Amino acid sequence: MGLAVLVAGLVLFLANHLFVTRRDARAAVIARLGRPVYFALFGMVSLVALAMIVWGYAFYRAHEWIDIWQPPAFTRHITILLMVFAVLFATATFIPSHIQARLKYPMLAAVKTWALAHLISNGDLGSILVFASFLAWAVIARISAKRRADAVLPVAPAGYTNDVIVVLVAAVVYLALGYAFHPAVIGVPVFGR
Repeated sequence: MGLAVLVAGLVLFLANHLFVTRRDARAAVIARLGRPVYFALFGMVSLVALAMIVWGYAFYRAHEWIDIWQPPAFTRHITILLMVFAVLFATATFIPSHIQARLKYPMLAAVKTWALAHLISNGDLGSILVFASFLAWAVIARISAKRRADAVLPVAPAGYTNDVIVVLVAAVVYLALGYAFHPAVIGVPVFGR
């Protein structure tokens, strides 16, 4: 049951987010419903889908675990290293900086890095479905964004103060995720065993 809910949540979440890449269809829906209603519906569908993914994965993990392959132990270290960059890219999404301007779409870079990092060190079916799906979506969304005529790209601010802030905030978030969030919420310690 958990795996079915997980897959349904992934389909709903990805369909909702892939619809955004169809700019003409999206514009028609916005024209018909209005921006506030469209964004409210988009947000609600995303939250329901995320809840399904989280619940489905938790149930799958507790009751339906299916191993596909056993990643070598060293892959944990690759994941931990890649997550430094994923958190840095995600942080750069919210703070104008040279990092943000260089990446153009830092949240998509963060999702791709996060998904790849976790695919490397997880060999069970549920994890492969989750991380491969998000990686595929982020790649498709990035290709679509690159082709968009209406894209507004970030501009680097003068100086590098914000870049330092991005790095410092990312370091704090990374440590909080590794020492507090991941062990408590996911149930897997990041640092140490």
